[in-house]
Amino acid sequence: MTRLVDRVPAYVRTFERHVPSRPDPVLMRQYGVSHLYRLNNNENALGPPPLAREAIAAFVPERAAIYPSGDAYDLRQALALRFSKSPEQFLVGNGSCEVISSVIRAFCAPGDAIATADKTFAVYEWVARFSCIETRLVPLARQAFDPVGLLAAVTDNTKIVFVCNPNNPTGTWWNRAVLERFLAALDDRALVVLDEAYREYIDDPDYPDGMEIMERHGNVLVFRTFSKMYGLAGFRVGYLCGPLEAVEFVRRTHIAYSVNSLGQIAAAAALADDAGHIEGTRRMVAGARDYLHGLFEAMGLEYVSGAGNFIMVRTSVSDTLLYRRLMREGVMVRTMTGFRYPNWIRVSLAREQAMEAFAKAFRKVLDIP
Repeated sequence: MTRLVDRVPAYVRTFERHVPSRPDPVLMRQYGVSHLYRLNNNENALGPPPLAREAIAAFVPERAAIYPSGDAYDLRQALALRFSKSPEQFLVGNGSCEVISSVIRAFCAPGDAIATADKTFAVYEWVARFSCIETRLVPLARQAFDPVGLLAAVTDNTKIVFVCNPNNPTGTWWNRAVLERFLAALDDRALVVLDEAYREYIDDPDYPDGMEIMERHGNVLVFRTFSKMYGLAGFRVGYLCGPLEAVEFVRRTHIAYSVNSLGQIAAAAALADDAGHIEGTRRMVAGARDYLHGLFEAMGLEYVSGAGNFIMVRTSVSDTLLYRRLMREGVMVRTMTGFRYPNWIRVSLAREQAMEAFAKAFRKVLDIP
């Protein structure tokens, strides 16, 4: 009799599954706390913009019985209007994770490869590995994507290069000059995905806008999301934009109806009302960043702090042990061993009350006054 495990491909058998956090009430009971500050997933503590809140509140329950637009028609119209492009250049997915899967399915077959950094958003590597696609991981250089190393990793069978800009978890980013030199040197030998999940947190004229870059480079696709700046992580809405021909190929591998109606409605409303929200979020994040810089420097700890709404800090304690200790104080952070940063944690930048709670708990569990 054939065992079930024998029916599973080898590359799946060797893969370790991701274990998501349990629901907050379960964790609070488990750790014996009456509150929990979520500082582990880089969520926006301000929540969605006002118009998105109104759209969510106005959702008619009867609409739950009706399938959503299978290709997010209205949301793609809103995106096209916002970025002065064709709606057909946009593909909306159930968060960026689904869009990553669709792009890899569209352009890679067994025997092909992708290239990216060794310490970055892990889903590029995960999806490629469980799709039997070779993954070439290039070490970061001074906590940033290394353009020279990435170019060296590209061979004839490399189909996609994933560039997380800014990078999660280091927050480093390529400026216009670095990106343009990289694209020129790559010379169209592979598709380049610019993952700009945190781009709204950057207010620097030297930051390269992928929407503009892709107009001059036919091998560039851009990923963005409503989960980070727009406070809609619970609805899982991400999208890609690219040249018509490239998006058409991705659309062939993409699952229809993957984004629910309420998520589509909320995302479109958020786009119409984001100026004040983006400004307010940047203000909150800047204040939190300054606060944690002072904390870590006073404690003599090494930290990495770039763009985005997060900071990494290294301690002498195991990150998993530190996680458990902080949970007992009602603070949840992200352990970084899975990102290949053992003994580091990543902390989301949030409101003052949450930052003060983290600081108090952090000092206590490390026994540093």
